[in-house]
Amino acid sequence: MAEVNPSSLVSSHKSSDSGLQIHLHPLVLLTVSDLITRHALRRREGPIVGALLGQHNGRDMTLEQAFECQVVGGEHGAVLLHQAWFEERLQQYKEVNKEPALELVGWFTAAPSTGPEIQQVSIHQQIIHNYNETPVLLAFHPTDVLAGAGQGGRLPLAIYESVYEGTQSAGKAGGHETDGDRSMDVDGQDGPLDLKFRELPYSIETGEAEMISVDFVARGGGNATSIDASTKQKDKAQASQAPVAEGPPTAARSQQEMKALNDSSILSPEDDELITSLTARANAVKMLHTRIELLKTYLTSLPPSYLTDASVADGAVTEEATISGQVETNHAILRSIQALVHRLPILTPADGVAFEHESLAEKSDVSLVALLGQLTKGTKEIREIGKKFDIVNSAKQRRRLGNRFAQIYEDADELAEEQTTPISRPYE
Repeated sequence: MAEVNPSSLVSSHKSSDSGLQIHLHPLVLLTVSDLITRHALRRREGPIVGALLGQHNGRDMTLEQAFECQVVGGEHGAVLLHQAWFEERLQQYKEVNKEPALELVGWFTAAPSTGPEIQQVSIHQQIIHNYNETPVLLAFHPTDVLAGAGQGGRLPLAIYESVYEGTQSAGKAGGHETDGDRSMDVDGQDGPLDLKFRELPYSIETGEAEMISVDFVARGGGNATSIDASTKQKDKAQASQAPVAEGPPTAARSQQEMKALNDSSILSPEDDELITSLTARANAVKMLHTRIELLKTYLTSLPPSYLTDASVADGAVTEEATISGQVETNHAILRSIQALVHRLPILTPADGVAFEHESLAEKSDVSLVALLGQLTKGTKEIREIGKKFDIVNSAKQRRRLGNRFAQIYEDADELAEEQTTPISRPYE
């Protein structure tokens, strides 16, 4: 009995047979990953379906934007796009993106790594019949992400184009094709055509605006946290057990306390940038440690060297070495490791004492400049305080002189009144 292909919808033709060149933009990847993440965290039911917008010029196709689509149930359990909703949303995207003009070039969904599934053909045929005769399918592979296997820098997705292929005869399907069977394949006698998917090569293309947005997401994604319900209840319990100031409880005080609790969990932009930088450095160190451990594991699993042991042939692996887990010697990998080891002294300074002295001198210069800046700032603040003190002291002196002059005027008025008032003497 012949072996069955894991996915009967995948074409047997090579991807190199098609001259279609796919240019994938990061904005599409961000949209797809965001939709799949929200779908998983919110535990939504139903398939993940979205539309792809881009430009199609000859054999070059760009995938520039994407958006989520609503689906409805069709006949025989088929899944279809909500046509009225989809056409309205597609027209809105076309009106917004007029320069350059974008069109519907395909759709995306989640599929296994073996290829598209039979229940996903109905949406593809709907797009072919109503919107685009040559759409592409971007299939994201969640199983590759969950497995955590090393992809070698490859994204967990594949892009397919649809082709129609004729069905083979029973003899060919059973693996008994002969020259006579091949000679009978003439025009007009082929079987019905079936829809197949052929994987296409793609490349990542990034614009300046997308580079800025991706960099912003990468720097801000390190400080994104999710708060669990139990964490919220724990925070509320700690807040309720916190000491309360003496005095009658008022609404203003309770509002201030709640505002203080809410503001305590908000990080400043400087803290966000610091956390992102530290997270990036920690990930880099972790990756370096993983690669070093991989090299150590490979070197320890090698058989004894024929340079030191004459009984070992060049590159030969004995049966005992194979049983013990030793691998065959790969001289290309060993030369790469040796070249890497020889490059380490280039990174390390030859004269460590002079380098340390120079580093200390630069550190002292930086500290001195910072200290001078602080002294200049302090001098400026002292001058401002002196000016303010001079203004206040001058105002006080003017007020004091004014009060003194007012007292003198009052005394002069009283003296003048005494001199003008006649003195009455009693008759003798």
